[in-house]
Amino acid sequence: MSDQAHMLAVDIGASGGRVMLGRWDGSYIALEEIHRFANGMVERDGRLFWDVNRLWREVRTGMQQYATQENQALLVSIGIDTWAVDYALLDEHGALIGDPYAYRDLRTEGMAELIDAIIPLEELYERTGLQRLPFNTLYQLYAERNGPRLAAATTLLLMPDLFHYWLTGARVAEYTNATTTMFLDARQRVWATDLLERLGLPTRILPPLVMPGTRLGPLLPEVQHAVGLHRPIEVVAVGTHDTASAVAAIPGLDAHSAYISSGTWSLVGIERTAPLISAAARQLNVTNEGGVYGTFRLLKNVSGLWLLQECQRRWNEEGRRLTWDEIIAQAEAAAPLRSLIDPDAPEFLAVGDMPERIRDYCRRTGQPVPETVGEIVRCCLESLALRYRQVIEALERLTGQPITTVRIVGGGSQNTLLCQLTADACCRTVVAGPTESTALGNILVQAIALGYLPNLSVARQVVAASMPQRVYTPHQGKAR
Repeated sequence: MSDQAHMLAVDIGASGGRVMLGRWDGSYIALEEIHRFANGMVERDGRLFWDVNRLWREVRTGMQQYATQENQALLVSIGIDTWAVDYALLDEHGALIGDPYAYRDLRTEGMAELIDAIIPLEELYERTGLQRLPFNTLYQLYAERNGPRLAAATTLLLMPDLFHYWLTGARVAEYTNATTTMFLDARQRVWATDLLERLGLPTRILPPLVMPGTRLGPLLPEVQHAVGLHRPIEVVAVGTHDTASAVAAIPGLDAHSAYISSGTWSLVGIERTAPLISAAARQLNVTNEGGVYGTFRLLKNVSGLWLLQECQRRWNEEGRRLTWDEIIAQAEAAAPLRSLIDPDAPEFLAVGDMPERIRDYCRRTGQPVPETVGEIVRCCLESLALRYRQVIEALERLTGQPITTVRIVGGGSQNTLLCQLTADACCRTVVAGPTESTALGNILVQAIALGYLPNLSVARQVVAASMPQRVYTPHQGKAR
């Protein structure tokens, strides 16, 4: 492969981040991991935060490693995507007002009900098209309405926008992540400032919106020099919500496909060209999130590998240090369909003793109680697969559009047991991969913004030609 251009994708999720190098040779994209780092919520005085200063150091470390290892003359751009809903507050000098709260912090308890008394949920959904989740940005911000942080703030930046600000000095809100706040008008694609005003929340802190593919400008000189780059590179606002980037890189995504972006969360949905906002959609609690280049993601948030991540964390604390391969092997050996949970039940949302919570759920619902590692993991994976089927069938009913193929991307696409269970439960063909879809989608938007690719359709064809995929057919039932 003879490289024509290099693009860096910084992809930060709730459990870890990576700085990835995309090598473009004019026909294919190759990915290479430059730097990987851990992420996680930090508890202080009973509250959960993100240590964003540490994450910023990790981003710069990845850039430094590129600068020392690769041909800098080929580097043209960088873009950042992260998880959604969480935000940072800046003061009048542009300084961070404390670490951002993490979305699993319990300060949002009761906020939805307080807001319902001022703005009925029906009206809020009609304007924003957003699924009701207890940690939506609106509920988080309302929890801070009387606090000193919000009183001192002049700017609110969602997480990827904060890193872009530190890279360029530009204070903007990239559209795809802004659509997850519950105060952006889904049809007009503008801030719904009137909703915030009715809640007594400041609108002066909202930065201007930019669309994915916007070139934010070159790296600040001090950042460029600190990471050892010899010349400025362009910073591109990609689909900064990691799911937006992941969906951008799904080959073959058509009107008869559903996608599952599988990581800490499972985002189960379809791609559309307009939001679908109706009473039926609200009753199903599906969300309309903005995608790249005029697309919308009609989807539902489902608990994902968080269940297994928390189980593994607990087992590690108990001294049982099991690799993912060992965990999945034990699940494969366990008896099928013995116990099932609702992965989205409230008791599974917070940090804690996940294996015991799963046992409690099964005990309370009169099912056999899973005791072994294999039984617990099998219970989680089968429950997820069945939940995927419920959501996909609901989307079919809502849209009247038959879904014949399920396309799984992200880390969960490597979990062969979950992929096969999904094919079996959904009675549909599953196409798994690419695994690094989020980083790929990030790089694709950079490539389009800089003129290396003409549009999203061609970009997805490049992914199909560049990255492997694996097909799973149902063992039970009949594929549609």
